Amino acid sequence: MSHTLLRPGRDGAATATAVSAVPEHTTAGRSDRNGPDTSGLAASEDYRGRHREYEGRHRADPDGLSVWATAQSTGPAQRRGRYVPESVKHPARMLPAIAAHAIHAYTQPGDLVLDPMCGIGTTLVEAVHAGRDAFGIEYEPRWSNIADANIRHAHDQGASGRASVIRGDATRLMSLVPKALTGQVALVVTSPPYGPTVHGLVRPGADGVVKYDDRYGEDKGNLAYRDLTGLADGFAQILAGCATLLRPGGVVVVTARPWRKRGELVDLPSAVIAAGLRAGLVPIERCVALLAAVRDGQLVARPSFFQLQQVRKARSSGVPMHLIAHEDVLILAKEDGTGVVA
Repeated sequence: MSHTLLRPGRDGAATATAVSAVPEHTTAGRSDRNGPDTSGLAASEDYRGRHREYEGRHRADPDGLSVWATAQSTGPAQRRGRYVPESVKHPARMLPAIAAHAIHAYTQPGDLVLDPMCGIGTTLVEAVHAGRDAFGIEYEPRWSNIADANIRHAHDQGASGRASVIRGDATRLMSLVPKALTGQVALVVTSPPYGPTVHGLVRPGADGVVKYDDRYGEDKGNLAYRDLTGLADGFAQILAGCATLLRPGGVVVVTARPWRKRGELVDLPSAVIAAGLRAGLVPIERCVALLAAVRDGQLVARPSFFQLQQVRKARSSGVPMHLIAHEDVLILAKEDGTGVVA
């Protein structure tokens, strides 16, 4: 049986530190369905000794785990000092540790990274800090201006990579990007919007809690204002452009999670995979990016006020809803035309 153990790093970094898998022993000529034969010396002292010899030989590289420990510190702690203060105004910021993990897992220094829906520039900032070059597309001027400020701030802190933001509609990606970049992108990291309004920030008001900074923008041309079908269609257009820009061996990493609309689950991750297939991409891996910290073998949830409120209300009415403690990480690649992943 395999056992996976995640431990927080000493410095709070979002890494898993150990995993060991010890195979069950099978006595020769006998199925291990009901466990090993425990009769006689060969099945007691000798069995234990042979079991021990596996120790240390089946440990996985922490960076190769499909569970990414990306919330060992809170989002505000991850951004503090690394991003300009205005960054907090974006309603759906990607955790920096998620972008950083993807960049380190799928690229090398000097590679080119793209985020076609870059928001405040989290992917770009983490890329330049890691010595990669990056560019992003952002529809809303408010967020693209903050992304520009975050890139300047990263360079002021010594980041060596280059980055820029293109303002425009990513569904027309190839009309925005220089043709010279076709086939040059090593990695795409992005996340689709979760509807026109999300949880945002809260403050106490005269009539209870008041939400603010909970919208991507007011422009109805924003992809966030489309229903799930329209969102998936637009995202497929974006991914098709990304596929054109990918170099051989390049990958697309999309983070997504389901949400609830009038109590019903909206399966955004499945919609993303379907959009990727329509764009000529194939899913090659599915990972989990934790939104909860790992402490002493336990998960410590970091829910928003509204997530916690929603779950409490559901449970009080008899619906066994759980707090979402992870993002789905969907990894896609491009086929070469013969059914082989390029």
